[in-house]
Amino acid sequence: MTFEPEQDERSGRRHEPRFVSQVTRNTFAMVLEGGHAGSLHELTDWRSKPALAFGGKFRIIDFVLSNCVNSGVRRVGVATQYRAQSLIRHLQLGWSFLDGRLGEFIEIMPAQQQLNESQWYRGSADAVFQNLREIRRAAPRYVLVLSGDHIYRMDYGRILAAHVERQADLTLACMPVPASEAQRFASLVLDDTQRVVGLGSPTEPPQGGESASVMVSMGIYVFNADFLYAQLQRDADDPNSSHNFCQDVIPHCVREHRVYAQNYADSRVGDLDKPAYWRDVHSLDAYWAANMDLVQVTPHLNLYDNEWPIWTWQPHSPPAKFVHDEPGRQGTALDSLVACGCIISGATVRRSMLFSDVRIHNHCLVEDAIILSNVQVGANCILKKCIIDKNCTVPEGTQIGLDPVEDAKRFHVTAGGVTLVTRMMLGQEVALF
Repeated sequence: MTFEPEQDERSGRRHEPRFVSQVTRNTFAMVLEGGHAGSLHELTDWRSKPALAFGGKFRIIDFVLSNCVNSGVRRVGVATQYRAQSLIRHLQLGWSFLDGRLGEFIEIMPAQQQLNESQWYRGSADAVFQNLREIRRAAPRYVLVLSGDHIYRMDYGRILAAHVERQADLTLACMPVPASEAQRFASLVLDDTQRVVGLGSPTEPPQGGESASVMVSMGIYVFNADFLYAQLQRDADDPNSSHNFCQDVIPHCVREHRVYAQNYADSRVGDLDKPAYWRDVHSLDAYWAANMDLVQVTPHLNLYDNEWPIWTWQPHSPPAKFVHDEPGRQGTALDSLVACGCIISGATVRRSMLFSDVRIHNHCLVEDAIILSNVQVGANCILKKCIIDKNCTVPEGTQIGLDPVEDAKRFHVTAGGVTLVTRMMLGQEVALF
């Protein structure tokens, strides 16, 4: 199902139309936090992946929640489990603006002790099943199941409209990826009507070999509510199930029911002349690269689009400040994003991202770096191609990113040459997050 794009009279750019309707108002969105993201190493030791800072002022979960609010889906549950306190605090501070008097809410749903003594969510499907009572209270006609750890902008109204028109039981959002990368995803086999007729690798390799594209699931599911309830009960009663959507529920639905796919290109938001943007920061290298893309002159992800804002909470800090203009002691930042509360004092920052309340002292050089909130960088430091976790104090004269062998003795160095630095690695006690 496709929709004709609209032309912006001021900029001349093509945008997709919006679909806020009775269908979106009759939808409940269930956002899944996911488990421990071990591939991000120490960066997620004390926080879940959706709570991870991104883009200078946001958290990763802000993107999926902003998609919900902007799409008109304003009844949302967030299932939390692993190291959830940072995420819960962020949701309470930044996402309490919806009006419960109008039936709008974002509700936190932590794993709880159940009658059968099951406490933790056993899988993605079980996380929804354990919260069916709360979903039923909202009495939706459709349930949107979403991952809280992906970065993208999407109008869920469009996939909901396609779901209703096709009279589907389940609709999956999908996108093409190179065949060489498809093993990280659940691939889909589609017929000419975009109905899903199979999962996993196609029976024959795609034409073009490794350079060809494969259609894969994005982990975005639209269910008819009653159909979802029945499928989750069936899955919960199956002693052999791992209680996951991807491994258990979706394959059964494809075999027995009407399952369709909706191409992300038909639901994306933004300038259609740019490539579709969707990121799963599945590693430290991917996290660093996704943030570094935003400091480019024309990044793939446009954070300045007022028609589809990304909502968040941030501390009330003063404007960023750049001080000293003396020979060899100038406070400058080039090709960089610098958040509120930062002070660059006689230091040089290039191609970097500074989150709120970062202080860079005299005669420092910071290049290709991600520095999270409330970091103090002492004088005469050199920081290159690194991630500095929040609340770190980098001692005066520290050099990071110049010698990977020496860096690996104290810090975590990735295969891509990115150095992660945390408080514990610096010998500082763990801060409250």
